[in-house]
Amino acid sequence: MFSLYSRIVVAYDQSELSKRALETAMKMASQDERIALDVITVVMIPTTAYYSAYSYNFDPLRKAYLTAAEEELQEIQEKLKAIPNPSRALVFEGNPAEVLLHFAKENEADLIVMGSRGLSNMKELFLGSVSHYVVQKATCPVFIVK
Repeated sequence: MFSLYSRIVVAYDQSELSKRALETAMKMASQDERIALDVITVVMIPTTAYYSAYSYNFDPLRKAYLTAAEEELQEIQEKLKAIPNPSRALVFEGNPAEVLLHFAKENEADLIVMGSRGLSNMKELFLGSVSHYVVQKATCPVFIVK
């Protein structure tokens, strides 16, 4: 069987659309068990513009965000067991769009699957800021799930 893709990367942020994106990617990958599926979550640690004479330790906040993301991805790893494909669920820290693009390029992804919007409260006219950026800058096709 000929497959158009060998590696699919899914952007996952716990939003309903990213859950749909994961389901879509799993269906695509299940067409050929040689297709690798990478599900990535990118944690962007909030910072404050408030500066004081005292140093604020962001490490507990950072750890809490990363731990929550890793716990969520453990559930995703259980879901991924439903398909025979090689798969990974990974957590990264940084700017979601840039990390996603870097990961896809470094891992030679053939396709990025993502929701049209994520968890952000900002509503953009057509696409969320991350999906818009990824569509514009990706070196591989991007499948947007609505």
